[in-house]
Amino acid sequence: MSKKNKKKNVAEKSASKKEAVLQTEKKNQSPLRTLLVVAIVIVGGLVFYLLQTGFEFRPKPPAIQPEVTATEVSFPVQAFNDGQAKHFQYPASNGITVRFFILRSSDGIIRAAYDACDVCWREGKGYYQDGDFMVCRNCGQRFASIKVNEIKGGCNPAPLNRTVAGDKLVIKIADIVQGSQYFDFARRS
Repeated sequence: MSKKNKKKNVAEKSASKKEAVLQTEKKNQSPLRTLLVVAIVIVGGLVFYLLQTGFEFRPKPPAIQPEVTATEVSFPVQAFNDGQAKHFQYPASNGITVRFFILRSSDGIIRAAYDACDVCWREGKGYYQDGDFMVCRNCGQRFASIKVNEIKGGCNPAPLNRTVAGDKLVIKIADIVQGSQYFDFARRS
């Protein structure tokens, strides 16, 4: 064998070994890398979802069953003693479901507001409670419970008229239906 052929043969063997080693390393690392990337994407997506939804997308239906008449909806006052916001829905005659919440604020007043605001209503996300605050699921703005039903406009929860009569919290159906504008998602544009 000539010197030239020996060098060529050695170079080919070396290239062959290098290729075999590199392919083996790629085979061992590729599934691991793929699994790591998939895990990061899944965890990242979950974190993003939870941050966007306030760790809950839709409130659980309350155990409170209101009394509904032709003109008003009433709730037992003691149902709000725990200070936790309770979310409700009312099917308006125009085919739109109006969502609202009621809570006893830290100053002891029972407050009610639509689960929407003048700014973020188009997203249809509403609010969730975080301690003494109601938080917009769309923009993250926080509103002290004592300001609910007091301040209106902007991203504040839109106030809903209510009265306390004896041991009942009463909301007129006409007032609930007046909030349909916040839940008419056909007019989002």
